[in-house]
Amino acid sequence: MTKVAMIVSANAEPFGIGVLAEVWGEQYHPDDGNPVFDFVACTPEPGIVSGSSGFGFVITHGLEAVADADLVALAAKRDYRTEDPRVSQALREAHDRGATIVASCTASFQLGHAGLLDGRRCTTHWRYGAELAETFPEAIVDTDVLYVEDGPIVTGAGSAAGIDANLHLMRQWYGARVAATTARRIVVPPHRDGGQAQFVRAPMPVVEAETLAPVLDWAEEHLAEPLTVAALARRAHMSERTFARRFRDETGTTPWQWLLGRRVAMAEELLETTDLPIEQIAQRVGFGNAATLRHHFGAVRGTSPQAYRRSFSCVESA
Repeated sequence: MTKVAMIVSANAEPFGIGVLAEVWGEQYHPDDGNPVFDFVACTPEPGIVSGSSGFGFVITHGLEAVADADLVALAAKRDYRTEDPRVSQALREAHDRGATIVASCTASFQLGHAGLLDGRRCTTHWRYGAELAETFPEAIVDTDVLYVEDGPIVTGAGSAAGIDANLHLMRQWYGARVAATTARRIVVPPHRDGGQAQFVRAPMPVVEAETLAPVLDWAEEHLAEPLTVAALARRAHMSERTFARRFRDETGTTPWQWLLGRRVAMAEELLETTDLPIEQIAQRVGFGNAATLRHHFGAVRGTSPQAYRRSFSCVESA
């Protein structure tokens, strides 16, 4: 029987605990044939462990439960910047003896404190990616994905992406049928398309300067047209070189990247709020055809327009 030790620290995030308990801790599997795991929750100081949402958890096992675990699962905690040396030591010992370790969301910081992210690809919630990279400069942080497996270390992105990371591990160890059956039991898809990029809202910065604001307002109203830098420069009454320099100074990006961002954002809105065909959306936002829309949308959002619509459409089916 596979032993799974879940480490719960003070100020633990309830959702993260729930994810791990649902995937690995469920003891009742009527008729599905899935394995039952030896699931143990442990903590540095057994007893009542505080949670981040106003209630606590009774954890009766100490960190000695990690010593023979096949999988060590870290529950995220609110004060993720604070290291508990006891947890770090338990993680290093587990790693040294060959255990697999999984952590999602802010729990990735605990792996960093233990020195287990150095030279490894990893992820965390998109809100914390820059901080993780700054705090642990030897880590290779990728916040465009839902989870990363690098050797015996598996990291998941924020919140529900912990389910993706743990189902991935289950798929690796026990096969697609077991993972799919588990996913069906907890009423989630066994595999999700794309990465975190599709969930990140990244509005373009507001242009405060008066010189380009009228041109950008006009461009947003004419995205369907074949806009070029030359055309925008003429509208601003500038040379192309001056326009490009002024554009970067005032927006922090290039005209082409700005147009690309606005077109993708408009495509997102149409995918969410209309049932227009993909080809028609591509024409409305200035990509010309569905193939070009798919190319740029995939590069920016890490998923296809069709998959994005399935996930985020608010249009009721007839």
